[in-house]
Amino acid sequence: MPEDNATIARRWYQEVWDLGHIEAADDMASPDCKLYGHAPGNAPVGLQEFKEFAHSIRAAFPDVKIIVEQTVSEGDRCVVRWRSEMTHMGVFMGAAPTRQRVTVHGMSLIRFENGKIVEGWDNWDQLGLLTQIGARPVVNLAKAC
Repeated sequence: MPEDNATIARRWYQEVWDLGHIEAADDMASPDCKLYGHAPGNAPVGLQEFKEFAHSIRAAFPDVKIIVEQTVSEGDRCVVRWRSEMTHMGVFMGAAPTRQRVTVHGMSLIRFENGKIVEGWDNWDQLGLLTQIGARPVVNLAKAC
């Protein structure tokens, strides 16, 4: 019996991110998939570029854990609301390791064809991550107004 889309999505986060089996992405995604949210300007990346991105995250945050908080599936799409907990142990975007424990929230919309990921849109709190590791200053919006 084929896996449903939410099960594949959960497996993606567990295998690729939590376990660091980045090559498992080859089994769950189409080789010509387009993924958004991992490159400047939200430009789409292919599977190989995504795997390079995942390796860079895991090098900087080797204990990354993705907690899937909710999934909603309909037709060929699945939305995943997630949070990531990890420790900054390697250089990330020029920021030296801080050993700071961080939490990042995000959502992903994934489109499937024939049980494979063909498109994915990730939106996550990149500024929050950079602020938590000290790569960007904390701005108090209440005082800025």
